[in-house]
Amino acid sequence: MTEIEWWEYDDAAEMADAVAGDVQFIIESAIDARGAAVIALPGGKTPLPIYEKLAKAKLDWKRVTIVPTDDRLVPMGDDLSNVTGIAKVFLPKGARVLPLTSEKAADYRAAGRAADARLQDVHWPLDLCLLGMGTDGHTASIFPGPDLDEALQGPKERRALGVMPDPLPPEAPVARVTLSHSAIASSRALMIAISGAKKREVLERAISEGAGSTLPIGRVLSEVELPVDVHWSES
Repeated sequence: MTEIEWWEYDDAAEMADAVAGDVQFIIESAIDARGAAVIALPGGKTPLPIYEKLAKAKLDWKRVTIVPTDDRLVPMGDDLSNVTGIAKVFLPKGARVLPLTSEKAADYRAAGRAADARLQDVHWPLDLCLLGMGTDGHTASIFPGPDLDEALQGPKERRALGVMPDPLPPEAPVARVTLSHSAIASSRALMIAISGAKKREVLERAISEGAGSTLPIGRVLSEVELPVDVHWSES
């Protein structure tokens, strides 16, 4: 069973301070050990305060490569583009921000294969994978739908794939590219950052259900061998 450690905070600012400090330590340790760090970060609003804090850290940013945990198949610069939001924060610091995709694509599976090929050139495994979670229990873009089993049980060497959520989220009704379960599970460090009572309830349920969970994050975590830090803020 996966070892889960919960860290609780009163608000997003307190959580941002703590998570940014942990991420900074992981990056520093990776640079000391291997001369470079490769991390995966989620999009969305919840992690933005974390990124703003992290960007103030005195790090050798030119040795840091950042990839999104997932992205929507939209052009770079689009409001739905995860890599665009990440790049706005970290490119000015000198970090390398590597997109999974850079354009709207009609064939999401082909877009996933292209992303996987791009990641084959990146030092692996990830030094850190920071995950978020939706209230439906998806994490990265591992959603319920026709590609769920492929995302969870595909070839271990596959780092990314294209997925079509079913149903499509109304706030972003587009196909996605996501890190695979094996790419996430092989990370040297794995963290989850969420906020609000609803998401805590969903995550606790997913963890308790384990491999039989109907929630994607429950199935992801059930096969993770390393300890997982869950950072949760009340608001």
